[in-house]
Amino acid sequence: MKEIILENKRNGMPIMILFGLIYLAAFAATIAGAVTEIMWISIVGGVCLVFGWIPFMGLKVLKPQEALVLTLFGKYIGTIKDAGFYFVNPFCTAFNPAAATKLNQSGDVKATATDAASKAMASMDFANRKISLKIMTLNNNRQKINDCLGNPVEIGIAVMWRVVDTAKAVFTVDNYKEYLSLQCDSALRNIVRIYPYDVAPNVDTTGDGIADEGSLRGSSEVVAERIKNEIQKRVAEAGIEIIEARITYLAYAPEIAAVMLQRQQASAIIDARKMIVDGAVGMVEMALEKLGENNIVELDEERKAAMVSNLLVVLCGNRDAQPVVNSGSLY
Repeated sequence: MKEIILENKRNGMPIMILFGLIYLAAFAATIAGAVTEIMWISIVGGVCLVFGWIPFMGLKVLKPQEALVLTLFGKYIGTIKDAGFYFVNPFCTAFNPAAATKLNQSGDVKATATDAASKAMASMDFANRKISLKIMTLNNNRQKINDCLGNPVEIGIAVMWRVVDTAKAVFTVDNYKEYLSLQCDSALRNIVRIYPYDVAPNVDTTGDGIADEGSLRGSSEVVAERIKNEIQKRVAEAGIEIIEARITYLAYAPEIAAVMLQRQQASAIIDARKMIVDGAVGMVEMALEKLGENNIVELDEERKAAMVSNLLVVLCGNRDAQPVVNSGSLY
């Protein structure tokens, strides 16, 4: 389906004035015919009054960044995109199957309303049938997805999108808003399952056969770009352009969050202990070198071992050491 832009219909004001004058003239003719008892004038005026409202159905008003897809007896005749006051064939109808569908900021696709006010608003939008060309945001609900290691993670994304081809959006798919939401869910699952939540060894996230450092937590920009490209490939046939995709929420699923937190804490403790030991060994080595260089004291191998043991206990211990003063001989 190829989009046809109607650009020569912006003549709503003169048409409205013309038919308004004709309607007033018909009203005056009806009264004049009744007063003068000239029946044919009253009949003509009455017919014009009965059917004179039909041309006013062809008046259309568009605001900036709005479009109207017009069909005539089921045939697509074109799209009006620019803002203005238009006059089209009164028998043309605007077509937009997604007019009553709302992609809320919460991410829910809301096709039916529960309260009376929402139902009235939905029916009004459905009668309006205008297509918004503005940049809109789909804040998708959080999904529970298994990463490449099988760990369940919860992730949510925000997708910025807009309609660029109204004919494809209206006629190619049944409801382009619901179609977009479903494709976002599917693309998100396909991309997330490629990555681990955190950096893991022997994992290839790029498909080149070489293990890399890619992860959901550390490579969020790369993951978001891949999600955007994946969604764009799926919704291009619906006339939708994906401008940006961003990860808005990322965490382990509640059932394993506590275990993973303990794992992270253990890893942090091991790294800290490793740093402490490396520093303690360096300090002991430096102490022995200084004692030997300045000839402060000469220690045999047994005393050196005892000194190294004591220093390591002091430097690597979790608590402050209690000093013991040796008042006797070293040997």
